[in-house]
Amino acid sequence: MRYEIDIYGVLVPSLLLWLVIAYVLSTAVSRIMQRFGLYRLVWHRALFNFALFVCLLGGVVYLSEFLP
Repeated sequence: MRYEIDIYGVLVPSLLLWLVIAYVLSTAVSRIMQRFGLYRLVWHRALFNFALFVCLLGGVVYLSEFLP
């Protein structure tokens, strides 16, 4: 995993970038689930959203290993 990413001369911690990507993905998945009524199958919506975010963050960090 890269520890810092250079964005136009500014060194940004890579985890900050992965957090933003995971947040955007979790928001999109949440809206899709809400549109199709899948939240009625979930017991605790806040815990589910947090778990979804953590899983997506793990996936994004794992996939970042394969970037050049």
